[in-house]
Amino acid sequence: MIGVPVSTLRTWEERYKLVVPERNASGHRLYSRDQVEQLAFVKTSMATGVSAADAYRLLAERTERSFVGSEPDTRLLILLADRDPYSAGYQEYFLRAEGFEVEVTLDVGAASRSFREHSPSLVLVDLLISGGTGLDLVRFFKERDEVPVIAISVLASRDRALAAGADAFLAKPTDPLSLVSTVRGLLGSSAFLAGPESVR
Repeated sequence: MIGVPVSTLRTWEERYKLVVPERNASGHRLYSRDQVEQLAFVKTSMATGVSAADAYRLLAERTERSFVGSEPDTRLLILLADRDPYSAGYQEYFLRAEGFEVEVTLDVGAASRSFREHSPSLVLVDLLISGGTGLDLVRFFKERDEVPVIAISVLASRDRALAAGADAFLAKPTDPLSLVSTVRGLLGSSAFLAGPESVR
């Protein structure tokens, strides 16, 4: 299903009791689409070094909170510019689970075009994107709009990122709770709007 052995899924189900599928007449497990996405989140979290217990804790905390409204046109748009598609997919999943729309780009050109076309509410920039031109991308965004920019990197580049205009810096691999907390902190009260008055 998602590349996780049946025995492991059974162990997770019995131990954490969070993703519990229905069973058909033959006793086979029947996972819903949402449950498959939840298991994919757990698997992806573990791939970044998080334990199964912590991955399920993150999943439980996500499902217990109230998020941005479900209507697509009320969600705030986040532009994610990351050189690593796996890292981008991980961050995208968690941000979407929090109620945000996410536009993923994997190079500077695509990120610049998306920024001009979609006017995102916030931008995440991997400083090593397109051969390490992320700092220039941060400057590009800040020169054209007052949009909040979060710089992310595996390198200790906090000071350089802030000097380039970034509003915050996160080390990779990003911690999901720190990511969401930083995003919501920069977006302020607009991140919690759920009605038709919400704007990008």
